[in-house]
Amino acid sequence: MDYVISGLPLHVLVVHGTVVFVPLAAVCTLLSIVWPEARRRLGIVTPFLALVALILVPITQQSGEWLMQRVDTTPAITAHSNLGGTLLPWVIGVFIVAVAQWLWFRYGTTQADGLRSRLGTAGSRVAGAVAVVLVLVLCSGTVIAVVQIGEAGSRAVWEGSFSSDAQD
Repeated sequence: MDYVISGLPLHVLVVHGTVVFVPLAAVCTLLSIVWPEARRRLGIVTPFLALVALILVPITQQSGEWLMQRVDTTPAITAHSNLGGTLLPWVIGVFIVAVAQWLWFRYGTTQADGLRSRLGTAGSRVAGAVAVVLVLVLCSGTVIAVVQIGEAGSRAVWEGSFSSDAQD
């Protein structure tokens, strides 16, 4: 497959969507867990954003691998590529949580009442707090991974080729 659109490598185009949709999906997933009003307003949008992110990440990775075979490989490009390979598991986690929380709050209210009666109010609060902490770690890790990958990619492209100290 040729990863070029209008003469530009696909990677440099789709990476922008990935950089927007992955953190957006993570933030919306976290908000949907901790803030009922956000959950009501976002509804199905949160799992949809997570699905878009899940689709974009492999496309971005594959187009990046294609591009890497066509440019001079440097340590910075290798570092960016290695970091890029770590994003998919994070995004899979965000997608699973986004869908699960949407299904739970959409259809699982009777099960939640049953869980509260089995665990007790304190037990259900502890379980809820543990879930929030796990989702916070997942979503934070996802955003941090995107920042690290993007920073490594921008260094691979721009480091040494642009300087604010350059003389006119």
